[in-house]
Amino acid sequence: MIYDVVVIGSGPGGYPAAIRASQLGFKVAIVEKESLGGICLNWGCIPTKALLKSAQVYEYAKHSSDYGISISGAQANFGEVIKRSRGVADKMSKGVQFLMRKNKIDVIMGYGKVKGKGIIEVSASDGSAQTIQSKYIILATGGRARQLPNLPIDGKKVIGYREAMVLPQQPKSMIIVGSGAIGVEFAYVYNSLGTKVTIVEFLPRVVPVEDEDISKELEKQYKKQGIEILTNASVESVDTTGSGVKALVKKQDGSTVTIEAEIVLSAVGVVANIENIGLEEAAIKTEKGKIVVDKYQQTSVATIYAIGDCTPGQALAHVAAKEGINAAEHIGYNEKKYHHLPEAIDYNNIPGCTYCTPEISSVGYTEKAAKEAGYEIKVGKFPFMASGKASASGATEGFVKVIFDAKYGEFLGCHMIGNNVTEMIAEAVVARKLETTAHEILNAIHPHPTMSEGLKEATAAAYGEAIDI
Repeated sequence: MIYDVVVIGSGPGGYPAAIRASQLGFKVAIVEKESLGGICLNWGCIPTKALLKSAQVYEYAKHSSDYGISISGAQANFGEVIKRSRGVADKMSKGVQFLMRKNKIDVIMGYGKVKGKGIIEVSASDGSAQTIQSKYIILATGGRARQLPNLPIDGKKVIGYREAMVLPQQPKSMIIVGSGAIGVEFAYVYNSLGTKVTIVEFLPRVVPVEDEDISKELEKQYKKQGIEILTNASVESVDTTGSGVKALVKKQDGSTVTIEAEIVLSAVGVVANIENIGLEEAAIKTEKGKIVVDKYQQTSVATIYAIGDCTPGQALAHVAAKEGINAAEHIGYNEKKYHHLPEAIDYNNIPGCTYCTPEISSVGYTEKAAKEAGYEIKVGKFPFMASGKASASGATEGFVKVIFDAKYGEFLGCHMIGNNVTEMIAEAVVARKLETTAHEILNAIHPHPTMSEGLKEATAAAYGEAIDI
């Protein structure tokens, strides 16, 4: 079969790339080795949010008396929680199947590998193989859980995020290695459901990519929830010979402590899936374990593009989606099916969201990064303790923090921790995209009572004009 565009991988980057290419009039196929929607939809973003919601509902039930509601005997059925999460993922995967049919995209199940200029070999699970041809190829092969050499994943006692989503029974205790988004989200889920959770983080603070104030607040809230946290610490080795796991943890001062648990979750990030996809045969350049691309997602081979976690940009679903659309539009521009070059992505205006409780969202410079970049800054914070909506909701934890350039009022960064803040960060993203200053934010009337007015109040605080604090 001959195509105009073939996408290898159907995750949150791959399937939008295929749809956009189809919209532009190309004959398109997508190759997928497992399930449509990729890791994000089947084993990442979507099912974890379902788990988090179940944990949150259970928390509400346990504390219903705080809202004047009496609920007795609330229990978490771990098996049903897992079942609901899988059901949500399966439904979303079927949605992607519908989108493929709607956009007349051929779905070829199997493992795709570039075999030469415009040639892709697809190996099916039954051992059969077929060869397809395409003028353009988009690599969207994603990533997988990183494994530390001293923490090999066996899928039983030392697990990755995939196993954490489908454990047959709830462990009584769990050690989570790594406190990025994956680690802290699972920490909230399992702790809420009654598992004793200990987080071990190599760096000096949890969620280390976030602003320091966010890290301090999350650590405070997690300790209040009963989660133990060890920072500046590393797991040196694990002993799985007994009924559970014994983890030897080295602290900053060089001393060691042995922590026992039923299970260890390794959540130390992801690595790109770039092996055995034909990069060497096609002479596609890589660097530091990622595929090298230009601002239009083109690799060193002009007719082959790469997007998402296998490339150097942030490993986030929404980044992959935009990269996929840009790649399709650049192909469209080359083939005179699209009238202008796609706008290159500004990787300093990418929102990051972590869906633990309290939620975290951020965009742009942290306070430290803004200072290091040479800016003279104005910083404002608005605590949700002062928010009427937060008080009414019974969720007063956290704050909004904004950073502005003191000279011109440029909106440098926004960092939030609190209830539902992942739904609020888009305002800051759009504001920064439009080169909005503090003046425009202060003069854009925000609705009351809402959590979102916290952004305006934090901006007012930065300029000494705060009303409610």
